[in-house]
Amino acid sequence: MTTINNSNNIADFSSQFKAEKKDAAEQAAETTRKELGQEDFFSLLTQELAYQDPFKPVENSDMVAQMASFTTADGISNMDSKFEQLNTIMSSNQALQASSLVGTKVLAPASSAFLSEGEDVSGRIELPQSAPNLRLQIANQVGEVVKVLDMGEQKSGAIAFNWDGTDMNGKKVAEGSYRLKASASIDGNAQDLKISSFQHVESVNIGNTGNGIMLNLKGMGSLPLSEATEVAAKTY
Repeated sequence: MTTINNSNNIADFSSQFKAEKKDAAEQAAETTRKELGQEDFFSLLTQELAYQDPFKPVENSDMVAQMASFTTADGISNMDSKFEQLNTIMSSNQALQASSLVGTKVLAPASSAFLSEGEDVSGRIELPQSAPNLRLQIANQVGEVVKVLDMGEQKSGAIAFNWDGTDMNGKKVAEGSYRLKASASIDGNAQDLKISSFQHVESVNIGNTGNGIMLNLKGMGSLPLSEATEVAAKTY
């Protein structure tokens, strides 16, 4: 008598376990199927054709339009995924290239430059048109002019300059940041000009600043990689 009761209990428990397992499987399948796939689309399309009004059948153009819409949506979804992969690859490649700039000098727009001991400061002055008297003033951080480079008459274009780090008396000045100001007489009026200077790249911040890849310049703070216009040879 006891054996029979145990058998019944086991049978009931087994049935209950199978039912719960089935419900769990169905719930899992329902959870994973949150989007319509190709099979779902064609199943719905078949049902639509099967239950259409025989006196008002679906036009071929309507059917083609539905299929085209699904194909377009599916294609866009796949395209987004591919673009995401491409973006990851390009970002990694850009980061690798940026890391190779450490130890070089890059040319970037700046109104100041850092003079390292034993080195010169060089760069470019953007001259929009020919001028008779291009001039570059170099001042320290308190505004005192330490050097004036009279570059004379120049044609329009990117005019290269080089400062050897000496003052008016030919004496070497201290290492540090110096202000640069270029001017010329254009159409009879004195005009300030855009300057770019070469700066040491000490390190690179890769994607953790919210501003993309940043170059950390010696004594000059950070610079977006996109603003560097030229790269010089390695200096150390």
